[in-house]
Amino acid sequence: MTTGEPPEARRAQASLAESVRSLDDAALARLLTARPDLLHPVPSDLAALAARAVTPSSVSRALDRLDAWTLAVAEAVVVLPPPVAPASVLAVLPGASLDDVDRAVTTLREQALLWGPHEDLRLPRSVVDAFGSTPAGLGPSFAARPAVATLVADRERLSALLSQAPEGALQALDLLVWGPPSGRVDNAERAVDPASARTPIEWLLAHGLLVPTGPDAVVLPREIALALRGALYRESPLAPPPAATLTHRPADVDRTAAGQAFAFVRLVEALLEAWGMDPPPVLRAGGLGVRELRRTAAALDVDERTAGLVAETAYVCGLLAPDGESPERFAPTPEYDRWLATDSADRWASLVAGWLATTRVAGWVGERDERDRPLAALGPDLDRGAAPGLRMAVVEELAQLPPGAAETTASIEARVAWRRPRRAARLRPALVGWTVDEAERLGVTGRGALSEAARVLLHEGPEAAADVLEPLLPEPLDHVLLQADLTAVAPGPLESSLAAELALMADVESTGGATVYRFTPASVRRALDAGRAASDVHAFLSARSRTPVPQPLAYLVDDVARRHGIMRVGTARAYVRCDDLAVLDEVMADRRADRLRLRRLAPTVLVAAVTPDELLAGLREMGYAPAAESDTGTVVVRRPDQHRTPPRRRPAPVGAEPPPPSEVLVVAAVRALRAGDRATTAPRGPVVGPALGGVLPRTPAAQTLALLRDALADERPLWIGYVDSDGGVSERVIDPVRLSGGSLTAFDHRTGELRTFPVHRITGAATIDEDAPP
Repeated sequence: MTTGEPPEARRAQASLAESVRSLDDAALARLLTARPDLLHPVPSDLAALAARAVTPSSVSRALDRLDAWTLAVAEAVVVLPPPVAPASVLAVLPGASLDDVDRAVTTLREQALLWGPHEDLRLPRSVVDAFGSTPAGLGPSFAARPAVATLVADRERLSALLSQAPEGALQALDLLVWGPPSGRVDNAERAVDPASARTPIEWLLAHGLLVPTGPDAVVLPREIALALRGALYRESPLAPPPAATLTHRPADVDRTAAGQAFAFVRLVEALLEAWGMDPPPVLRAGGLGVRELRRTAAALDVDERTAGLVAETAYVCGLLAPDGESPERFAPTPEYDRWLATDSADRWASLVAGWLATTRVAGWVGERDERDRPLAALGPDLDRGAAPGLRMAVVEELAQLPPGAAETTASIEARVAWRRPRRAARLRPALVGWTVDEAERLGVTGRGALSEAARVLLHEGPEAAADVLEPLLPEPLDHVLLQADLTAVAPGPLESSLAAELALMADVESTGGATVYRFTPASVRRALDAGRAASDVHAFLSARSRTPVPQPLAYLVDDVARRHGIMRVGTARAYVRCDDLAVLDEVMADRRADRLRLRRLAPTVLVAAVTPDELLAGLREMGYAPAAESDTGTVVVRRPDQHRTPPRRRPAPVGAEPPPPSEVLVVAAVRALRAGDRATTAPRGPVVGPALGGVLPRTPAAQTLALLRDALADERPLWIGYVDSDGGVSERVIDPVRLSGGSLTAFDHRTGELRTFPVHRITGAATIDEDAPP
């Protein structure tokens, strides 16, 4: 183990900025990868990078990514008196080794959260402040007070003193030693000495074991508390708690997960097909109404929490969005039609990828916010920036277990809390529980264990995961069994086209190992409204049933078709026209029609004071089969794909951490930072070009590109002429970083920034004459 550094290393760590400047390119790349927020935008030089690394917001994000042991080492550096060495950290964190301490110190150094020589570890002030005014539950330091310093330096003297403490004094210390370290005492600043002390508190004040901090407040000095504790924490945070696991056969896990995955994909299809025909309204405050969620859950034959998860997953994957019309409604997007054209395994992989990355918390649907307002599905108040990180932490925790191993929710929560103790501590227990439940519903897990497809998705991406899942999915059936009681039994999962067409003609009555569909007058009318003729329905049933079409079902289809469209509803505000006068007489005589406020304009025409949709619904409730009519007198066909939103982008995560930067971006940023640092530290003087006495020549486009590529490959500066957007020509010295897509990314010495230059605006380029006199 290294116990010190050579003098040049100590000088290089005289400040955090110098420590960052001393990093090699690989270490600098690791820093930018571990803390991606430092790249937005790329700092001008290494000093600016160091300054950004110690801003409170960036420090808070970095600390949120640390595990409990690394945070414990940092907190030990906060509370210990300087100089702090690994050995002194180990003294307050027993049960570990110097190698454990050095491992945490290395992590803190790599993330620019700690600097200084090995025997004098230091934290930036913003890191110290992030631990609050009572780090580890300890009060302020009073090491400068002689009484405190003497007691801490002589542990035997402190033990002897405490053995003489009056009754109640040790109990008072016990209340403060593990925090909070302060308490209220009347007249705390009164003068007391050991001889005049009459109460346990006065005895503690007289012997320096408590220190007054105000007229009515006392505090236990940090040094005394550490001496009494013997360690910084009650339990060592060196390692996470052991996992409480259950073991299943991996093949059983994968089959169970595949079944769940297939079922969830079909739930998404069913919801979007239903909303494509009958889009639910968007609440004025945003989101889906409670009644609509309840109605959707009943239609899908699931509970409301699952219906909310299905809707939210479709929404975050860009398959569902508000249509932007007035009144606004939720409807499938054009992306849904593209998604529907892919295989079931690919659909599942895209849903899981969206679920893992979203900041929206579907588990909150139906709960109440801080102001006791209900949180609506698809509403604006479900985003939490910490959600994707915690969700991924749960899945990664399961991924660390052997195939087939499951872990209890309590165990997962405890181990995730060790891995990221600072991240969303109040939200964590609920979000971990919701994630475990949702992962099972989506088929990410089976019987609580991570499926092989989900493991592949984490490491290789959605396409590879779909390839693993595909052989495990049940083979969709192309047929149903029609029954004489007006039902159809699907003995297994159906092909998407068959399931969609059958859902148009019949209602789901029950699900399970087999799905039962029931044909009713309303469901058959729904198919006719969608443009199907009676002959189409008969042909479909004959082609798709392994049993003969029962006579009662054939009669039902013909009866509904015979009555369908006899009565027409159009726009007056709404009107009804029907050639059968007896039918209109019957409608006018029915008391249930009173709320429609109908009146007769002509023998075959009624007008109403309600909208056409309300009139259609009212007449259908009365048992009639009206058809909607357009303003040209033609029947309006309600296709399942009738309602689509305009093209929509999927909702962006709100408040989430920036994604890990690509390797290309990190390499370019390192080069830009080095170039900026050279420009900052280099002696100032005029830059002289190689020709024409310092006047930049114009060069052909091919020669300009060649010079740019050479400068990029050799990592050397270049002199260019550039035409700005106003037509003005300027000469600039740049350090090229990247050349692609007709644009040059380079560090501009003139502005001190990394910027992009369109190549077609560069009038000429030349190498810099480095031997020119200053």
